[in-house]
Amino acid sequence: MISKAQFDKEIDLIIKNAVREDVGEGDHSSMACIPENAKGRAKLLVKDKGLLAGVEFAKMVFDYVDSSLVVEQVLKDGDAVKRGDIGFYVEGSSRSILKAERLVLNGMQRMSAIATKTYEFASRLEGTKTKILDTRKTTPGIRALEKWAVTIGGGENHRFGLFDMVMLKDNHIDFAGGITEAIRKTKDYLHRNNLDLKIIVEARDMEEIEEILQCGGIHRILIDNFDFEETRQAVKLINNKCQTESSGGITLETVRKYADCGVDYVSSGALTHSVYNMDLSLKAV
Repeated sequence: MISKAQFDKEIDLIIKNAVREDVGEGDHSSMACIPENAKGRAKLLVKDKGLLAGVEFAKMVFDYVDSSLVVEQVLKDGDAVKRGDIGFYVEGSSRSILKAERLVLNGMQRMSAIATKTYEFASRLEGTKTKILDTRKTTPGIRALEKWAVTIGGGENHRFGLFDMVMLKDNHIDFAGGITEAIRKTKDYLHRNNLDLKIIVEARDMEEIEEILQCGGIHRILIDNFDFEETRQAVKLINNKCQTESSGGITLETVRKYADCGVDYVSSGALTHSVYNMDLSLKAV
């Protein structure tokens, strides 16, 4: 996993690029009709039900756009919300509030939807040892925001990208000439380059699990697209020699059944690629 400093840098880059993309040479709409010295106050209005996420992100955006803006926080990230709730108030330059408005809303609407979805999955896992993981199936350019939202919802982050963990999936294995070859080459590569990275290997059937176990030195086996009975057999075969993770078409209806098979983790791309934004507005008061 990446460090907090690296993660914070990613968020900074997202904010800088988003403001560049949206504002360009200037917010002509606001500059045309609002005096430069005009002051205003606005509230974040919740118009939906779920888990609020992105309050801290919003504060970072306001600070980047205009450090003199003052945010009066009412709710925090992870709070359950309903229609009519107020997340925060922001006060200061009217032009600055309007300049930050769309980025704040875009980020918070997306993050709140992901946090809400993750919470639904995590709630189904209560009473088990299994944790819900995200994937790399994120929106290009805002991965850090989406993974942040997953943690707010009670999930855990998988690797951030291709650089902070090794995951040997079906195509890697096939291109490398099989599981044993893929693992051997990976271990040699890590040793030659003095890299301390955990290795996850995807298994498509019980025979592949046996081969992975024979190779040894694996952090986690990805039990991909197994049914419930096959998953139970796989967990029994692995027998705590490494971590276990179920993946492939996991839904809210099936996630608990996979957890009951005894896996350590369940991963779902649906946390980030299949959500509908929470309805939020920033309204002048």
